[in-house]
Amino acid sequence: MSFEGSRAPLVMAWVANLMFAPRIESAAQGAGFRIQLIERAADLVPASSSRPRSLFMERVTRWGPALLIVDLENAQIPWETWLAWLRLEPSTRRIPVIAFGSHKDVALLTRARAAGADAVLARSRFFSTLPELIVRHARVVDVAALSAACAQPLHPQARAGIERFNAGEFFEAHELLETAWMQDHSLGRDLYRAMLQVAVAYFQVRRGNYAGAIKMFLRLRQWINALPDRCRGVDVARLRQDAFAIYDRVLEVGPEGIEAASWDFAPIHLVE
Repeated sequence: MSFEGSRAPLVMAWVANLMFAPRIESAAQGAGFRIQLIERAADLVPASSSRPRSLFMERVTRWGPALLIVDLENAQIPWETWLAWLRLEPSTRRIPVIAFGSHKDVALLTRARAAGADAVLARSRFFSTLPELIVRHARVVDVAALSAACAQPLHPQARAGIERFNAGEFFEAHELLETAWMQDHSLGRDLYRAMLQVAVAYFQVRRGNYAGAIKMFLRLRQWINALPDRCRGVDVARLRQDAFAIYDRVLEVGPEGIEAASWDFAPIHLVE
């Protein structure tokens, strides 16, 4: 996987109106973003799904939008439920949300604020300032700053944490990597956060805790996907690939099979 931060960040829009969608798409692309339009609930979560919330979280975290735009008058989307899900989970609660609707429907705009939208605007104001809104609210990786931080040396506690990780001592690895994360105030600390979350996910897998493992893998994406393939000597691309191979297998075996399954956790590779 290439440096995710070098790709155009994604704007996800829950919009069905044929007049609104092209305007949002044009504004997003003009501001340097990719766009993913979700017109109806089934585009994200099929009605036949037996686990709608889990599937919703899986798909949103996999896409990793830098910004979410919500048409409050799109009756095809259960936006109040979906926003509640986003705001309850650490893996998605940091996604900025802009919502818009009729200025006459004050109750609707109020509900959007209560549901967790960061900005709620009347439709006319939304479209008149849309490019600026996207740039102002989108959560975008500072590629240059992160690359510079990744050129710095590895923290000694992180190096010790990697040794414990590679020995299969995931709890101890988490403790050491957390110390490195707490002592680093640069963007490079996201590397330590990503590694410690992989350690916790593996720890939960080994314990047979399906729900805990899934939660950590989903939370991990926002940190590890933004990192370059190499950071402070760590082969992030390989760690990313290995971690999500375990995640896919956890999904495959399910909560009933996680304890009985055999697990082969790959080490963290240094390429200094």
